[in-house]
Amino acid sequence: MAKPSGSICNLGCSYCFYLEKEHLYPDTRRFRMSPEVLETYVCDYIAAQPGPQVSFAWQGGEPTLMGVEFFRQAVALQARHANGKTIENAFQTNGVLLDDEWGEFLAANKFLVGISIDGPRHLHDAYRIDKGGQPTFDRVMAGLAVLKKHRVEFNTLTTLHRKNATQPLEVYRFLREFGSGFMQFIPIVERAAPDQIQTPGLWLAPPPDHAEAAELDGQVTQWSVRPADFGKFLCTIFDEWVRQDVGRIFVQQFDAALANWIGEPASICLFSENCGRAMAIEHNGDIFSCDHYVYPAYKLGNLCETPLAALADDPRQTAFGEAKSKSLPRYCRECPVRFACHGECPKHRFLRTPDGEPGLNYLCAGYKQFFHHIEPAMNTMAAMLRSGRAPLEIMSLSRGQWMPARLRR
Repeated sequence: MAKPSGSICNLGCSYCFYLEKEHLYPDTRRFRMSPEVLETYVCDYIAAQPGPQVSFAWQGGEPTLMGVEFFRQAVALQARHANGKTIENAFQTNGVLLDDEWGEFLAANKFLVGISIDGPRHLHDAYRIDKGGQPTFDRVMAGLAVLKKHRVEFNTLTTLHRKNATQPLEVYRFLREFGSGFMQFIPIVERAAPDQIQTPGLWLAPPPDHAEAAELDGQVTQWSVRPADFGKFLCTIFDEWVRQDVGRIFVQQFDAALANWIGEPASICLFSENCGRAMAIEHNGDIFSCDHYVYPAYKLGNLCETPLAALADDPRQTAFGEAKSKSLPRYCRECPVRFACHGECPKHRFLRTPDGEPGLNYLCAGYKQFFHHIEPAMNTMAAMLRSGRAPLEIMSLSRGQWMPARLRR
């Protein structure tokens, strides 16, 4: 996950966990990936991929701040170093700076663009504001119009926070109405760091397996989603999706759940048994274990000093990934839906289990509600896949044909 502009962004979203990372580089005046770092990254990343297809993910901060020319250079370098491999690019943006030049470039180079949008105006503008505290909804929608005009393939990333998580159908139908065919819903869970463990300039708490933070009960920020709201959100939109949108709308959590239900690898690290392969590269070439773990303790090295493949296989990174399964408390290991969740992101594991063991995911109650709720439909779709049928056939069945009587509403 490349962050060519580091944490620098033209917006000032209240809940953004990455804006504070600027303080990790107090001597840096210009957060901009240099041509030398860019070429090293492109060359190393392509060489490190074992398969014929290489996918680059550009994020931030806000990557459009780099300008179109930077990405023209990136594409040219990819072509130079491709060595017969197929190159794909994904690009996550707030959309505010998109114009016709961007639209033409993204379309010509077949970038998949993720637009960050939190729902209709009153929900989006609750926290997604600019540096001056002004709303951004109209500017994001204008950027989306550019993508549509130039026929750029796009999907949506919606953060679920304290306000929009209570309006599941309003959010889902809004995204569906303007043409989002693939939706990501990312729960906002952040804790303020107690004074005794604050890294200078970083006010959000380090992940709970950080040595100094392991036993501290942090309080989530005022915009963090509540577990019950999160679970109800997923259940509610699933009920609408399974009745009319299977095969037409793709929701990341639903796809990943179905993969786990049929024993296939989950499509996202959250629901994988272990993690550790989704590292983050900062603007200067620094490599961190994960973009949610950009803290000094999780810096692996620098791309300009150590090859990327060596950093990916570093014993520290291997241990980081394996810790996800090894640190699960007994309450989780014995959970009947563990196969679908695997404890979700270790960053969120700061509660205690009912028997007092540390390491319970803050969102556990919401996930348990969701996975138990979707179990009958998932069992049905999994059976369809195993028999060579398409899961979308579930929409032709009445609810009574796949929902146990005890669960019907």
